[in-house]
Amino acid sequence: MGGRPLIGVSTYLEPGVRWGVWELEAALLPAGYPRLVRRAGGIAAMLPPDDPEHAAATVARLDALVVAGGPDVDPARYGAAPGPRTGPPARARDAWELALVRAALEAYVPLLGVCRGMHLLNVALGGTLVQHIEGHADVVGVFGGHPVTPVPGTRYAGIVPEEMSVPTYHHQAVDRLGVGLVASAYAADGTVEAVEPAAGGGGWVLGVQWHPEMGEDTRVMRALVDAARRTRRPAPPAPTDALA
Repeated sequence: MGGRPLIGVSTYLEPGVRWGVWELEAALLPAGYPRLVRRAGGIAAMLPPDDPEHAAATVARLDALVVAGGPDVDPARYGAAPGPRTGPPARARDAWELALVRAALEAYVPLLGVCRGMHLLNVALGGTLVQHIEGHADVVGVFGGHPVTPVPGTRYAGIVPEEMSVPTYHHQAVDRLGVGLVASAYAADGTVEAVEPAAGGGGWVLGVQWHPEMGEDTRVMRALVDAARRTRRPAPPAPTDALA
């Protein structure tokens, strides 16, 4: 039961990435994620897109799961046609990460969804998304910031009880909440900024619209790592030497 919890973090899978003399398909994860996991007391393991049939077995090896930010969720996943501002679908990543989310929920493995990860959590539970909003990604490729206000009595409010400014970059948002989810933080314009199961439902699950990996506050990730310590399964016994 000792040691740092193993925190799986989903990744991009991008074609034609160049580094040094190479230009190859690459599994990518912004370095802020493993840095934040490490600062919060965990060990990060990258989870590039894979066969969704392997999701449950993958989650079974983890102490907690982070579904990272990234491209827009395919609107077909929540029964909508793509809007004019919706980006191209990442279907393999959608399938893999939705399977990871569902496996974590079924196994009560602590789960944190970041930006796109929060959207996938909502969609996995039957919710929908607003395909474009203004004011949360003002400069292309540059993180902005704005305050979010916790909803009293929620898990998020227990982690971060005060209004605080968060690093943000997104143009989509939660619309209809998924089954069993409640909003646990809002922006000043009414955008849902965090979601979680209603009181008494599920295990440790939280989705945040912003990007904690781009800031200095470790409380959300520390709460995930602490939950992973509390719920982690005992390591299997070491094999014995039959000839001893």
